[in-house]
Amino acid sequence: MARLGDLERSVMDVLWSSDGWLTAREVAARLDHERDLAYTTVLTVLERLERKGFVRRQRAARAHRYAASDSREAVVAEAMMEALGTADDRGSALVRFVGSVSAEEAEILRRALEPLGGDPAAEAPDSAIPPPFGTADGGLDRPDPVTTDSDRTVQIPPDGR
Repeated sequence: MARLGDLERSVMDVLWSSDGWLTAREVAARLDHERDLAYTTVLTVLERLERKGFVRRQRAARAHRYAASDSREAVVAEAMMEALGTADDRGSALVRFVGSVSAEEAEILRRALEPLGGDPAAEAPDSAIPPPFGTADGGLDRPDPVTTDSDRTVQIPPDGR
């Protein structure tokens, strides 16, 4: 999957927040960008996004209309899968990821996994699941959480990764 630049991401944000198809002029008018963008710049970005597979285009009278090819959530999930694919040890990467999510996000993951056969951790022996970080006995040796401006708690592993 291709990555999105800042301007491409801004254009995709406009398309994801719309209820339907938009012309390049409509996208340009809705863009909240630090500089005024020419219509032709927005058109070029939309064409690039279409080539990358993020955008669909349809002819409407004299203009083309554009819409996101997939939801924001589907694009994020694909990016997460792509990143996971680069890990030498997918299991450890998943454990580290799960160790960094909030309790609410963990519950969402738990519910999403239920149709796949229940709680996978309950079925696997403790030794099969490596600790995300911490002590040799598997205990978590986490530093104090760091609070960001959004009041979201972020766990930082001891090794700084």
